[in-house]
Amino acid sequence: MRRYHHLGIPTTTPRPDETYLANFGVFISGYESSPYGIEWMRFEADSPLPELVRTVPHVAFEVDDLARELEGHELLIAPNSPSAGVTVAFIVDNGAPVELLCIDRTPEAGDTAVDRSGAARRGCGSAGKGK
Repeated sequence: MRRYHHLGIPTTTPRPDETYLANFGVFISGYESSPYGIEWMRFEADSPLPELVRTVPHVAFEVDDLARELEGHELLIAPNSPSAGVTVAFIVDNGAPVELLCIDRTPEAGDTAVDRSGAARRGCGSAGKGK
């Protein structure tokens, strides 16, 4: 199942409360305070992320089985783990980047969080394990 997670919007303007992700050369902000999941992304000139991600807004969905969701799609960014318990990948759909996230919310992952609807989330299926 796919559930809306956020909308990532590239920007060149520094914003308050940015978090720097060194491995990706990007500053992110806004997601935590936006009721609609708006995430601003400001990239360093030498960011290793694809131009499509650096220049075109992307929609992100939380998924239960990342491997299944990737089947048959053009892979833009291979599955990776930007933070503990989270596995993400980007695909291209109709010329636009789409981010797919799998958040391991099993007790083994030490995560008892819930999604925006208040429903408890569970494990990630095959792609979210051991990444």
